[in-house]
Amino acid sequence: MTEFRNLMETFENEFPERDYEIKIICPEFTSVCPKTGQPDFGVLTFFYTPEKWCVELKSLKMYLQSFRNEGIFYENITNRILDDLVAVLAPRRLKIVADFSPRGGISTVVTVTHEAQA
Repeated sequence: MTEFRNLMETFENEFPERDYEIKIICPEFTSVCPKTGQPDFGVLTFFYTPEKWCVELKSLKMYLQSFRNEGIFYENITNRILDDLVAVLAPRRLKIVADFSPRGGISTVVTVTHEAQA
């Protein structure tokens, strides 16, 4: 739910004039398949170029853990996380690569991107 985004905290980017990339890897992401009720496991990798705000990592972890019991498809969860991070950070650029563990012989990687309007 979008109320999960309220769990995320930010801090001020001290170098807003500089174009630099932050990479965050979350190797223990879990959610639940809405069809089977089985747990889904994935590695989420975030690449973002901050504008005014950076995400505080402990709060990001708590936000991601809030999806642990959420029944949601891979595509939807990846896009929801992107929307929430864009709403909280307003970054210049953001890319999320969600690499989910194989189930039934099929693995899925969902990649979403955001580019701020100039």
